[in-house]
Amino acid sequence: MVVRIMGEGQVRLADSHLTELNKLDDELLREMENGDGPGFRRTLEALLSKVRELGTPLPDDSLQPSDLILPSPDATLQQVRDLLSDDGLIPG
Repeated sequence: MVVRIMGEGQVRLADSHLTELNKLDDELLREMENGDGPGFRRTLEALLSKVRELGTPLPDDSLQPSDLILPSPDATLQQVRDLLSDDGLIPG
């Protein structure tokens, strides 16, 4: 799967990593629901760091369609709320 981090670029990520990423996504949702700004910030950074760690960066000139779009590290809680689906940022 191809994942775009807004403002950074794309990485190719094996579907086998989705379970691990969904745990962070679920935690992020809980923090957003509780209005936990510091927790939200920590977990968002942890999620993006994990995607960067597990993914393989695609070249900047690559025009692959993204299967998943994640917010930038400096996204606000409201901006992330606007990106959410019923499943969170990561489906599943």
